[in-house]
Amino acid sequence: MNTKSGRFGRLTSGITFLASVLLVTVPTTVSGQQTETVGLTTLVRSALDTNNQLVAAREAYITATEQVSETWSEVMPSVDLNASYQRNLAVPVNFLPAVIFDPTAGEDDYLPVQFGADNQWNSTIFVEQPIFRPGLIVALGAAQRFVDLQDESVRGQEQSVVTQVRNAYYQVLLAQEQARLTDNSVRRVRETLDETKALNRGGLADDYSVLRLEVELANLEPNLRRATNAVRQTRRNLAVLVNYPDHEALTVEGSLAGMNLNDLAANTPENRAVLQFYGAELDGLEGVQIALEMGLSRAMESRSDLRQLALTEEIRHTEMRLEQATYLPEITAFGNYIVSAQNNGSPSFFGRGNGQSATSRALGVRVSLPIFQGFRRDARIDQKRASLREARANSRQGAQAAQSQVRTIMDGIEEAFLRAIGQELAVQQAQRGFEIASAQYSEGLSSQLELTDAEVALRQSEFNYAQAVYDFLVARAQFDEATGQVPLVDIQLEQRGQQ
Repeated sequence: MNTKSGRFGRLTSGITFLASVLLVTVPTTVSGQQTETVGLTTLVRSALDTNNQLVAAREAYITATEQVSETWSEVMPSVDLNASYQRNLAVPVNFLPAVIFDPTAGEDDYLPVQFGADNQWNSTIFVEQPIFRPGLIVALGAAQRFVDLQDESVRGQEQSVVTQVRNAYYQVLLAQEQARLTDNSVRRVRETLDETKALNRGGLADDYSVLRLEVELANLEPNLRRATNAVRQTRRNLAVLVNYPDHEALTVEGSLAGMNLNDLAANTPENRAVLQFYGAELDGLEGVQIALEMGLSRAMESRSDLRQLALTEEIRHTEMRLEQATYLPEITAFGNYIVSAQNNGSPSFFGRGNGQSATSRALGVRVSLPIFQGFRRDARIDQKRASLREARANSRQGAQAAQSQVRTIMDGIEEAFLRAIGQELAVQQAQRGFEIASAQYSEGLSSQLELTDAEVALRQSEFNYAQAVYDFLVARAQFDEATGQVPLVDIQLEQRGQQ
């Protein structure tokens, strides 16, 4: 993939996102408000187009490329044209010994001699061509490495932004799941409360059972409001990150409760799109383990911060060579062409008569060799050498930290995956337990406390499953960034059939 052309084409493509949203979003109505459901891919593209951090990073890259062009200009010949006109209100006069013209004149006798005329013109064309400048050659290499560093910095910023959008997207899904589960609990408690009141009126349930359910409902309703507000907040955070025009109208595709990590085919198209937003395909635990094994070696090659450290090391080495080049001579060829003229009276541009103008030409070579400048050059070379050693140490430290981070994320991915598989079974068991407790309570075979415990267990199991899926998704987003293979930055989803 041509990352540079694809990357900087986004500078003017922010409007494209708004048009794409109209094509891919599904309008829905929530609480009387018109909303738009948007997928993860669309939101990530929006962030890559319009995120202010990326805009600033891309401008820094453009600045670096122009600095390279500026450095190359030092290799080209330089041509300067200077022209001047001078009107002498009083022509300068110098005094010469009179003995030059009259041998009999005394030693203190002088003759005033006028030099110049009323009008004077002078023009010079000066051409200079560097022949050998070792410092300039090294500077060109340093400038190009700085461009590469800025380009990699943009890539790293893009990876970071994509990861932020993914995490914000998953937070919305988790907040929505929390709100849904709390709403389900409120609904179940209300149904049980209505049923208990009916039993109480028939003398089959005591007042304490009614009171207990009323207290439980009173405790749940504020939680529902809090969960609803959390959904709005996470949506706003996501909208700000992707520069979405309407913060309140944004809803996202997918549901954590309906995601099946062990079988992609068992998912809805919306959930499958979320699960496949990875640098590698996901297909059960075996697919996860294969992706993790490949990730560690890939991180050393593709991780953006390690690339930036390596480029910084190269720049420091080039800077040291640049200082060492100050000991070498510089050779420059030059030439000039001069036209001068003068006349008295009214100005006549560059003279009109013989003897009023003259020309001169010259060619030459200049060699410059610095002999001694104190100990400044030695000190500067030692400084650059120390900076190079520091950069190398940072590279080694970065590589070790990257390996540790990738392994930690790998452990987190496997743990979250296995936890999600286990919680999926727990949800089924808790659902079955609640159904049994509800039926027994309706028949008067169990207490209201047992029904409440079954409802709490179901709610907790469902949330635990959603939390496990969320942890897995977040860990995978971190894994992609940690290994340097982020979708839509390093991997085009279209190549894998992802829309």
